[in-house]
Amino acid sequence: MLILAIDTSAVASAALVTDVVVPSAAGQPAAEQTTPVPRVLAGFVTEDTRSHAEVLAPGIRGILDDAAIEPSTLDAIVAGVGPGPFTGLRSGIVTARTLGFAWNVPLHGMMSLDAVARRVAVGESTGAGDFLVAIDARRKEVYWAGYRRTNLLPELVDGPHVGPAADLPLLPVYGAGAGLYADVVDAVDGYAATQPEAAPLGELALIRLASGAQLQDTTPLYLRESDAKVPGPRKRASGRARA
Repeated sequence: MLILAIDTSAVASAALVTDVVVPSAAGQPAAEQTTPVPRVLAGFVTEDTRSHAEVLAPGIRGILDDAAIEPSTLDAIVAGVGPGPFTGLRSGIVTARTLGFAWNVPLHGMMSLDAVARRVAVGESTGAGDFLVAIDARRKEVYWAGYRRTNLLPELVDGPHVGPAADLPLLPVYGAGAGLYADVVDAVDGYAATQPEAAPLGELALIRLASGAQLQDTTPLYLRESDAKVPGPRKRASGRARA
């Protein structure tokens, strides 16, 4: 399986993810003799959170060239659907929809906070337990969700939500949102700058698709109303115009 993953919920990122099949334990049924192990072929991540539209398309073209991949060989495109700011999130989703249509490739959506949760599930060697992922939502708030770590995979158990960091449940918190509000949450060292990125999102998508799971569509998770408002009708001036 070969997946192009795209996420612009915070930074702009894209990655090509494939699977390396390894033998499972002896004695399992023939249909379960292999287990997919995701491998990132190529990817890019920006540090700028405000230039998504400018860098995304050239970045995708670059990773396809670097990996010598033709779009026709893709099995799926996966887009992070947020939560995230309106403009940045829209850039990634619209790009994914356009490429899926132009290349005739199946398109799926995944909650962007799952990308950070995947990093935690793989990177933390102690225990399973419950934890939170939080990223900056601006306005002195965070986007957050609750997870349970089981067998190196994150399971969503709560959210996503948006609100003040001080209102989060009393659990370890991973991600850039925790780094911003380490004075009021149980921020975990080493993850204070971690943002959702395409590579771990693609890894998790590949595992889920290989297991036969259904992913969501690409409806964005804005969680807030847009700041931009359609202006109301203009009032007509009273009185007659003078000649």
